[in-house]
Amino acid sequence: MGEAIVVKRGSGVVTITFEDYKVYGDTVTRTTPTALSTGRYWLAGASVGDYALFAGGSNYISYISAVDAYDTELTHTTPTALSTARADLAGATVGNYALFAGGYAGSYSSVVNAYSTDLTHTTPTALSTARSWLAGATVGNYALFAGGNTGSASSSTVDAYDTDLIRTTPTALSAARLHLAGASVGDYALFAGGSGPSSVVDAYSANLTHTTPTALSTGRSDLAGASVGGYALFAGGSGPSSVVDAYSANLTRTTPTALSAARHQLAGASVGDYALLAGGWTGSASAVVDAYDTELTRTTPTALSAARDRLAGASVGDYALLAGGWTGSASAVVDAYSPFVSSTYLPITAGSKYKLNSDTETTATKNTVIKVSSPITGYIKYKGGKFE
Repeated sequence: MGEAIVVKRGSGVVTITFEDYKVYGDTVTRTTPTALSTGRYWLAGASVGDYALFAGGSNYISYISAVDAYDTELTHTTPTALSTARADLAGATVGNYALFAGGYAGSYSSVVNAYSTDLTHTTPTALSTARSWLAGATVGNYALFAGGNTGSASSSTVDAYDTDLIRTTPTALSAARLHLAGASVGDYALFAGGSGPSSVVDAYSANLTHTTPTALSTGRSDLAGASVGGYALFAGGSGPSSVVDAYSANLTRTTPTALSAARHQLAGASVGDYALLAGGWTGSASAVVDAYDTELTRTTPTALSAARDRLAGASVGDYALLAGGWTGSASAVVDAYSPFVSSTYLPITAGSKYKLNSDTETTATKNTVIKVSSPITGYIKYKGGKFE
């Protein structure tokens, strides 16, 4: 049983043409691209143009300056390294640049490294205050870096970089804190939670006006941020917690279905109609991935290929990437999630001609169903008939 396909009889044919046509699945599917150039945790992710970048981190023995890039086909390259090795840094995107700011490598860093759409590396003006465990987010024409640890105290400082990489210092956070999370929705960049544990949320508009929307439903640090549709999500955190708070474009807060497993030190990334919250620590490293769609419905797609916490997320093209982390040792594993299925099935009526992802046109001798890899390029010339 199923839906019938009926092609009207006549002297002509009905032609359906495909050009890189991708088929959505019911949730995201996982692949495992080339690993990072070196295993590490407390790294940072950011995206620019056709690349997702993962920068810095620690392998427990030393601090890392390596940067790994993945393009829209998940091809892996290693662009110029950070100007200084460091962990506990933050990533954000503005205009034609991915920025990596702050961090720690025996001392607290104010360094900012910028990578353009062709992966050219520059070092714009440093942060106004050296700090680690800060958070990044993007709004309008600004990449913001907020909070952190200066070594002597938690920080409330916010640094903003515009599309020309000029730095300004907008209004500080309403409460100093580290281990907070950033995410964007509509015309706002939000910074939520942090050490305390804190339930404070600070919002910055596209002109950097600062407001304090409704607090998180529970205070927590080491949480993750991600965006999907009209929502910014803040998930998990110290406790460990399974709570998810969602903020709409007008900064109204709701609490969707909780994570399937409570955890902190997890990572967020977004692709298509899904926000992913992956990995983390539950008393041991977790491989769990929770996906939230634009209606905030939660599903649990295929788990990470290796359980780990302190990993990083970034997105490129049709993929959300979750990279690195700690699972008893520093991990180089990268998992890629896509909302598109790798193949689909198409019904063909008898006498129809088709040419799909190949150079050969074929004529169906009977009603048949063919399996085609996605994305699909080619055509089907349906001849009159009925298929059910």
